[in-house]
Amino acid sequence: MAVFRVERNKGYTVMSNHHLRNKELTLKAKGLLSQMLSLPEDWDYILAGLSLINREKIDAIRETVRELERAGYIVRSRERDEKGRLRGAEYVIYEQPQPQPPKLDLPTLENPTQLNKEIQRTDLQKTDLSTTDLSSTHSIPIHSLNPLPLEQDTAEPERKGTEVFKQSL
Repeated sequence: MAVFRVERNKGYTVMSNHHLRNKELTLKAKGLLSQMLSLPEDWDYILAGLSLINREKIDAIRETVRELERAGYIVRSRERDEKGRLRGAEYVIYEQPQPQPPKLDLPTLENPTQLNKEIQRTDLQKTDLSTTDLSSTHSIPIHSLNPLPLEQDTAEPERKGTEVFKQSL
């Protein structure tokens, strides 16, 4: 029977097994988090520094840090200077994932009407004014107060300006 012995040296790391057992993390993320947890507390975590002590390039390290951030093992907060400008980011590394704050959808910004003082409505050519046909309301449901009887015109209404032209090759 084979016997295995482990010889302990100085400089070992004690950490939680949580991230090692997390099936949602890639092996690269598990390894990077283990390495980050093994570094001294005052170590300056920058992507270039992590890249120097590993074989991976900065882009691979950055993507792995993002994976750990999405999983909740790394929490990033933005730092701003006294004028409110972004100065950098502070990352806090956890042995177990932190609850994620609910993410808000990106707000939809309406395009506000912009005034162009250089172009007046009277400067438009007559042909430009005729392209806007306000009588074509086929896409806007308008309910009439006096609906037509069903026996009258049941043909589809004429659609102006919406014809599809096929170009011959």
